Amino acid sequence: QVQLVESGGGLVQAGGSLRLSCASSGRRFSSYSMGWFRQAPGKEREFVTTISRSGGGTFYADSVKGRFTISRDNAKKTVYLQMNSLKPEDTAVYYCAAKISGIGLGPSEYDFWGQGTQVTVSS
Repeated sequence: QVQLVESGGGLVQAGGSLRLSCASSGRRFSSYSMGWFRQAPGKEREFVTTISRSGGGTFYADSVKGRFTISRDNAKKTVYLQMNSLKPEDTAVYYCAAKISGIGLGPSEYDFWGQGTQVTVSS
């Protein structure tokens, strides 16, 4: 079993930046691809970005491309989401997730989830 704990959320003005972290328990972190998803009130959970096991491959949703950057430190068993040029429409609960095999874009493809961290962007 893998436990994921997100941190770094908060309230920020439009145009600002936040860095989310997701720390993992367990010894197999480097064998999982990792993803970030978000869910706004009344909306479905949506894909934000994903990173391969080694960190050499990344993929982003069009809505965040060029503004968000995903990275990982396998030694620290942590994945990060650097969010720049934040917009009010980025307001959501952000979740990190781990996938045992391959890279996925859909929430149902991921095996383990964190509890989420709230990001609120004011206009």
